Amino acid sequence: MKTLYLECNMGAAGDMLTAALFELHPDKEGFIKRINQAGIPHVTIQAEPSVKCGISGTHMKVEIKGREEIGIEHEHMQGEKNREHSSHTHAGMQEIMDMVDGLHVSEEIKQDIKNIYQLIARAESRVHGKEVTEVHFHEVGMMDAIADITGCVMLIHELAIENMIASPITTGFGQIRCAHGILPVPAPATALLLEGIPCLSGKIEGELCTPTGAAILKYFVKEFIQMPQMVIEKIGYGMGKKDFPAANCIRAIMGETVDHKEQVTELCCNLDDMTPEEIGFAMEILMENGALDVYTTAIGMKKARPGILLTVMCKIKDKTEMTKLLFKHTTTIGIREAYYNRMVMKREGFTEESEFGKIRIKESTGYGVKKRKPEYEDLRKIARDRGMSIREVKEELHLF
Repeated sequence: MKTLYLECNMGAAGDMLTAALFELHPDKEGFIKRINQAGIPHVTIQAEPSVKCGISGTHMKVEIKGREEIGIEHEHMQGEKNREHSSHTHAGMQEIMDMVDGLHVSEEIKQDIKNIYQLIARAESRVHGKEVTEVHFHEVGMMDAIADITGCVMLIHELAIENMIASPITTGFGQIRCAHGILPVPAPATALLLEGIPCLSGKIEGELCTPTGAAILKYFVKEFIQMPQMVIEKIGYGMGKKDFPAANCIRAIMGETVDHKEQVTELCCNLDDMTPEEIGFAMEILMENGALDVYTTAIGMKKARPGILLTVMCKIKDKTEMTKLLFKHTTTIGIREAYYNRMVMKREGFTEESEFGKIRIKESTGYGVKKRKPEYEDLRKIARDRGMSIREVKEELHLF
């Protein structure tokens, strides 16, 4: 599987992500020509070489009306009074959507750009306590963000990435000055966008992750884990503008993952004061809310009491939600956690015609093995409708 791994040890900003992906592109000149012909109003994008801590990479220079703006991304939303007296113009979400509709790119790319900007708008609306339709964006920061988002989306489509994963995101720490005053790092909108994503502050004081960078990662990245086993084909370095003691870059690694391997969290607790009905209900709730598996094991507990070990397997991003549900729906006051690597086969579903009509098939491949299995619900329906046993249905379908 063609996989892109993004190393975000120095956070994530839109221009850095664009530059890192750009370095992987086989037709760099062609891409720069295409994005500058995409029709982003008053915007020109250039790729220029950059060196950070001795590492060579690319910095994407975004000019709005001939000027490169630095540090304006958080000048997003102004109050009505400030807008009236500001020398800058602002735009609402409908204006942004109309602008995106006018771009000379595919409809699929336009939709991705809109979806990402909607993530930013929803975060800003929560921060300021306003409806999304009331959010107005500073013109320069808005255009800079649209340029970064458009560049990233175009590159991801052109590179034909099948699987996109990233490291936990380093946010930086301290404070940052913006249009509203002095804010904590990560900025409030960025913090909201990072909900559910593994993060750490790191050792660098300053803003490392911006709202645009966070939104792009939240939209495209499936897992935030350490780099999996993969055959590396290309490496790209996207450089930020600022200099820090560590190389201010995002490293993009593209390659093939031979077989799928993912990290999961296992949560477990001992129970000796719940009825079977209560435990069964808790298991149903956990599965309905995204647990990969939930099961019980009979155990002996203190004071010679028989008990139940309740185990929940879930994705790392779902750990917090699963923990809340365990505390809510069980009597436990303590939960143990462990992390495991899970080797899984790639699974695909399709429909086949049979003598009993259409039947859904699940096919799993990986590690040199292929397995096919019909959906149980389809087998059960056929067996009920025809007065057969499930085994007889399987025999008729030559599944034995």
